Amino acid sequence: MPESIFDGLRMPPVAKTLGWTLRAIDPEAGTIEVGFEGGEQFLNPAGTVQGGFLAAMLDDTMGPAVFAMGRGAIYAPTIELNVSFIKPARPGRFVGKGRVVSLGKTIAFLEGELFDEAGDLVARATATARVLDAASTLRP
Repeated sequence: MPESIFDGLRMPPVAKTLGWTLRAIDPEAGTIEVGFEGGEQFLNPAGTVQGGFLAAMLDDTMGPAVFAMGRGAIYAPTIELNVSFIKPARPGRFVGKGRVVSLGKTIAFLEGELFDEAGDLVARATATARVLDAASTLRP
């Protein structure tokens, strides 16, 4: 894992559940690449990863992009999340690629894509997030 603002931080339970791992980060550009594990416990009756878990992976890609771009001073909870499911997602490893499109004083606009192990796009998202001071918002 590359050195980053996330080093030494407590990993949130949701990130643990999703198998979150940092793969690449560029705080100046506002981009991030995150790995996820979509296990059997995430499957719907059709044997594919349930869409809510894919949406959570995308959300947990885009939010950390803002946190990194703000050098850990910004926490940006999602206000609105729009997900398009492109193809069925089989259990396995996933890669989320996120970017900050625009970062203002109170609102951030974000984009994310989620790829399966074969490199195929399985879902895409856009999000709007509220920009908050991380020190006064996050739990220790």
